[in-house]
Amino acid sequence: MKNEPWRRIVLNNSYHDHSLFFDDNGKFYLVWGGGKLQIVELKEDLSEVKEETKKVLIENANEPAKSDIMLPAEGSQLFKINGKYYLFNICWPKNGMRTVIIHRADSITGPWEGKIGLQDLGVAQGGLIDTPDGRWFSYLFRDAGGVGRIPYLVPVQWENGWPVLGENGKVPETLDLPANKSLIPGIVNSDEFTRKKGENDLPLVWQWNHNPDNKFWSVKERKGYLRLKTSRIDSSFTQVKNILTQRTFGPVCSGSALLELSNMKEGDFAGLSLLQKDFGLVGVKVENGKKKIIMINAENGNPKEIESVLLNQDKIYFKAECNFKDQADRGKFYYSLDGKKWISIGKPINMPYTIPHFMGYRFGLFNYASKTIGGSADFDYFRVNDKISETK
Repeated sequence: MKNEPWRRIVLNNSYHDHSLFFDDNGKFYLVWGGGKLQIVELKEDLSEVKEETKKVLIENANEPAKSDIMLPAEGSQLFKINGKYYLFNICWPKNGMRTVIIHRADSITGPWEGKIGLQDLGVAQGGLIDTPDGRWFSYLFRDAGGVGRIPYLVPVQWENGWPVLGENGKVPETLDLPANKSLIPGIVNSDEFTRKKGENDLPLVWQWNHNPDNKFWSVKERKGYLRLKTSRIDSSFTQVKNILTQRTFGPVCSGSALLELSNMKEGDFAGLSLLQKDFGLVGVKVENGKKKIIMINAENGNPKEIESVLLNQDKIYFKAECNFKDQADRGKFYYSLDGKKWISIGKPINMPYTIPHFMGYRFGLFNYASKTIGGSADFDYFRVNDKISETK
């Protein structure tokens, strides 16, 4: 089984905020819903649901919160631990905060009893994990404005058959955990774009904004550089393919890059962005045979050129700074001609969390064409830092 190829299965119905549950009795289930939670059994090959098994699992999963509910219980995650079933959900009381709801039962058919599992800092929505040495945690997240949704590990103790989340009901800000030894050095990392034999072209800290066109980027064509080549004409920045991104992080951070521009064509635009619906960016555009440094602010989703500066060289340094402290959610852009003196350009951008993109702001390296395809821009490095020049 483990060596079989992946195959795609499409279920022909909509199941809101669903999750899969593999019971230890060999049965497979889908759990979904908001407020009223439902369950249905799947066929053994997961190809379709058994419609005759569909039933209401819990009629009102919000009930433990005992208040007016803005967001009904959703995000179901079901577990079986020591013979008991545990169901995790999130709900959001009006004028309250995101709240963990836990139900348990001796049988998957119920009866279910529920309680509030955690109500602190809005940390919620997730489930349970345990470690080889017997410790338990709940993996959850917190909405944190422009930086996005911050993952949390919350310690769990067991009392009277219930998982008890947090320390005295509170989410600790730090945990005593060993250093990460996985393939990812962190959720973000600097990159000099040098690759040894056998290394992946891109480590997992990077993600593309859209499914990439792999013929038009490379870290091998020019040793020590990321090359982004243009493949089509684009008029909308958020629709550009092959924007290479990493997430931003708090409370403050910056990302900087060195670009070489000698292979750009008329109408090409390359640089560094803070990517979301209300994006901001700084880059170099070739117009009438001349290169201009341009800062764009897309406040309220409406891109506007704020400032431009004529550039008379083929090398340019860019930097984007983010201040998420106390949800300030502000970004600033800089350029440098020599990598030493940084010059502010444009104006600070507001960085709200928006539903259309459903993610926090991301650093993005880009190059796209507006007139002629076939040009390229070379990025010598991308470096992240947990400091910025100012916090106002």
